[in-house]
Parts: sequence; C-alpha cells; structure tokens
Amino acid sequence: STDLYPTNFISVVLPSTMTMKLVATAFAALATQQHVAAFAPAVGRGYSASSALRMAETTALSQDELKKMVGYKSVDDYVESGMVVGLGTGSTAYFAVERLGEKLKSGDLKDIVAIPTSVRTKEQAEELGIPLVTLDTHSKLDVAIDGADEVDPDLNLVKGGGGALLREKMVEVCADKFIV
Repeated sequence: STDLYPTNFISVVLPSTMTMKLVATAFAALATQQHVAAFAPAVGRGYSASSALRMAETTALSQDELKKMVGYKSVDDYVESGMVVGLGTGSTAYFAVERLGEKLKSGDLKDIVAIPTSVRTKEQAEELGIPLVTLDTHSKLDVAIDGADEVDPDLNLVKGGGGALLREKMVEVCADKFIV
C-alpha cells in the first residue's frame, strides 16, 4: 500500500517482469504527480506520454543497459557535493555506486560520504574510493538510492528477501529522498 512510503518516495523501477510498454506508461503517469520523479522521457520534460511510449517501444535495450541508465541517472540527477548518500544493494544499485565513484574520481562531486547497505556494496564503494560512514555517525541522509525486485501495474514495489533488506530499510527511512 502507498501509505508505507513517505511522500518523498521517488519510484523509478525497471523490473525484469514488466514490458517496456508498461514501464513507459507507468513513468508517464508518475511524472504527472508532484512528489514523484521518473527516469524516462515524460510529461513536463518536453515529451508527451505518447512519445515516451513510442520511444520505449522502438528502443530495444537489455535489462542491464536499462539498470545502468537508471543507476547513473539517479546519481546524476539527485546527488550533489556535500551530501550523505545511502547506497542500496543489487544490480541497479551497483551501477549507482559505480557512477558515484566515477564522479568523485573526476572531481564532479566532492565531500560525499556514503552509507552502504551490504558487505558487497561496502566492498564496491571501498574499491572505488567512496568515503564510507555508518548510521551511528550520520543518521540523517540526503538521499538513498536502491532498486526493487518487482513492481506491479499499480506501482507497488516488492523489495526482495535478500540479506540486506533490513539495512536497506533502515537507510531508506533515514533519507530525505529515496530513489528506487
């Protein structure tokens, strides 16, 4: 149910079980809501809902390409220098962590600290030189970025039953914005 998520919850899921047509339609609908941002050409960004749908139907991208696009765009659009960032776990979050590391290395972002939600994400962030902290020292996050396993036609998200679920939920609750 939608009451489980705060109004700052931003839904941008590209699950493997949905067709591109349904994804484009969902994003077009989401972009018309005031408190939601979507990672797809949509109403309010110079595109109509029908153009977003046509683009999705004619663009044949793999799931990994879509996840990379979403992960990179989440960092590009929502992370700014000086922020505390929650780093999710999973294939889409992997690309967000990768992009954050690239932007820190290039100097596009500075003074970022991050809180990983799993050992795997922690190891990836350390390899990329992303400074890490914990919820003990930084209990207020500016943004948390993660993925979801599935989304239904009503845009209800399913977060998996993986070992990082509790840590993901803790980080997401502490974030001003949650990008998924």
